[in-house]
Amino acid sequence: MTFRFKSLALVPGLVLALSLAGCQGGEKPAGGSPSASPSAPAVTAAPSPSAAAPTAAPTTAPGSPAPKPTGVGQPLQAAGEVTAVRLADPQSGWTAGNGWIAHTADGGQHWESQYTGDGKVTQLFALNGQKAWAVTDKGQLLATTDGGASWKAAGQVPNQGFLHFVSDTEAFAGNARSTDGGKTWTTLKAPAGIVGDAYFHDKANGWAVTASPDKAIIQRTTDGGAAWKPVKELKLAAAITGTVIRSAGEDDAWVELIGQSGMTQTSYSLFHTTDGGKAWKTVLANSTAGGGPAPGFPLNYNDGPKNNGSKPGMLYVVNRTAAFMGGYCPACDNPNSVGKTTDGGATWVNGKDSVPGTSGALLAMADASKGWLITNDASQPSVFYTTTDGGSHWTKVSSFPPAKKAS
Repeated sequence: MTFRFKSLALVPGLVLALSLAGCQGGEKPAGGSPSASPSAPAVTAAPSPSAAAPTAAPTTAPGSPAPKPTGVGQPLQAAGEVTAVRLADPQSGWTAGNGWIAHTADGGQHWESQYTGDGKVTQLFALNGQKAWAVTDKGQLLATTDGGASWKAAGQVPNQGFLHFVSDTEAFAGNARSTDGGKTWTTLKAPAGIVGDAYFHDKANGWAVTASPDKAIIQRTTDGGAAWKPVKELKLAAAITGTVIRSAGEDDAWVELIGQSGMTQTSYSLFHTTDGGKAWKTVLANSTAGGGPAPGFPLNYNDGPKNNGSKPGMLYVVNRTAAFMGGYCPACDNPNSVGKTTDGGATWVNGKDSVPGTSGALLAMADASKGWLITNDASQPSVFYTTTDGGSHWTKVSSFPPAKKAS
């Protein structure tokens, strides 16, 4: 693929009123993966099904203002690797890295420092342009209600599952739920033998994948985890190594199964249902020479549908019909690409551009047309791109400053 640079054309007054990037209409948030790493997530054991008590109080008092050192409120001067991104609309949103959070109001042309502190930010989530949250690698939860003018300690998230708020006070991360804005969390029961994290769309509806070496089962709950029902069984030629689950409605689920890896290649599959698991579409079936068949498909299966790249990138679900996914090819000159479906998975379209980077790109979409892409490079500044044509082409907008050198 060839990458085409284009001049950035900003339409005056272009502000898309979205309640959330990754959410449409009355549907609750779906969104992207919490990590940009293209490698398979580690298999995690299910938490104790009997645990339902709130977690211990965080070490930092919720509601206390986060420190505001010199430089906050000024143009971003030091960044280094970008580890999280979230947009509120095509023009405004946040990025973050090791000890910093920044905001743009002009589509990434300029970035303002909003927070500096301890810990690498691993996730960002926004309900709108005013209310947003950040999670660090130590589980510290930060929150803003004024667009990032101030960030306050809000609690301690008990796991690194995908964080999403469905209101000002109710949030989910894996199979943990908070009803007080993240101050305390309760554990929702997950099925035995779970691979990866459970995903709860709301307090009742959740999804999980359980597996044995030769079988994967997608399971659903409609009563907050009290009971789980198998809704799809897949035969495996090799054990799965991870899962990613997103949902854009109480009966909607996008389930990614990550298979084996070898020769810088990883096999994976993506399935979608809109009726609570009664019927499923195969959205992607990426078999590779190094990783073997896509999970759920037999040996030597190579008929797709296929995403570009040799490893899975970030999955970002916009709504019931539109989902985007990065592809990463470590052996390619321009390793990062983006593919999509806009018809619920009936067809898959790969973008025309590929861009540099030494790791998988960060992806965030406002809708089926407009979105952001951030690439990181071990020896070059991180780069911010935008699309207005659904990821077919990406325009370079800005580069992030390098990290501050240790004194």
